Amino acid sequence: MIENVHKLLAEAKAFEISNAEQLEAFRLNFIAKNGQVTALFKEFRNVPADQKKEFGAELNKLKQFAEDRFKATKEALEDAVDENQGGVDLTLPTIPNALGGRHPLTVVREQISDIFARIGFNISEGPEIEDDWHNFTALNFPENHPAREMQDTFFIEKNPDITLRTHTSSVQVRVMENEKPPIRTLSPGRVFRNEAISARAHCIFHQVEGLYIDKNVSFADLKQTLYYFVKELFGEQVKLRFRPSFFPFTEPSAEIDISCLLCKGDGCNVCKKTGWVEIGGAGMVDPNVLKNCGIDPEEYSGFAFGMGIERITMLKYQIKDLRLFTENDVRFLRQFKTIG
Repeated sequence: MIENVHKLLAEAKAFEISNAEQLEAFRLNFIAKNGQVTALFKEFRNVPADQKKEFGAELNKLKQFAEDRFKATKEALEDAVDENQGGVDLTLPTIPNALGGRHPLTVVREQISDIFARIGFNISEGPEIEDDWHNFTALNFPENHPAREMQDTFFIEKNPDITLRTHTSSVQVRVMENEKPPIRTLSPGRVFRNEAISARAHCIFHQVEGLYIDKNVSFADLKQTLYYFVKELFGEQVKLRFRPSFFPFTEPSAEIDISCLLCKGDGCNVCKKTGWVEIGGAGMVDPNVLKNCGIDPEEYSGFAFGMGIERITMLKYQIKDLRLFTENDVRFLRQFKTIG
């Protein structure tokens, strides 16, 4: 019986171990529960009484040798792997996956929202699929207005008309219907127009519209609000001007221009040599719109304004092609990762 222990000890000493696979084979052969050493321990009860002491001592030596060799060889193989990896400390935390950044339109939308939040405007949102009342009729659009034609608007159903909203003014109608003045709200969101896609136009784009309804609101309040916004977003050096215009839902109405950020007002191709670039429209809310929404125009007045977030973003970061916002080119988007 002792000869079996000595024979197995010799095998353990001679067992070749140079890689992880051979180390595992050594473990299974000598250390595992079903290994040869364990089998010898099971035979211990069959050893004659006068040989048990000697047999037990030699068996323990075999077991200790097998365990010590396994441990030492395992550590040596791991050290060799570390050296081959150039001394990399495998206990260090892993390098985290690179995170993406916010889209430039999201950055500018949040900047605009933050600016108006400082002067008391809240955020209101509404559905992108609208009925005729909220998208056109309540806003004083006449029945023959061009915006109601198929070539300008995406209609989902006819009679009754259901459309993809053409502006976020529909959200303002819903706010006026459900809230009592004073109302001071900002309505950002996605809108849809039936336009050919080009460097300066897209069938899907984003707007932000503002509305203020209260007693004794005047055009002077509108001008000062937009002066504040332009200075905060574009800087103190930027100039602002208003040009008379027409919108069905405001009277009087005006186009909003800022001095060109590229040429500083001197005139260039972007501003068509005028020194000015349009950013949106504004005006005093038409009394008919107030009536349609259940607000007494004899007691309350208000102003509204709207602008395209794409247009603002293009001006702010001097982007010349609108299509870049929707092409998902990471080379373009990566430039805005640290902005905002």
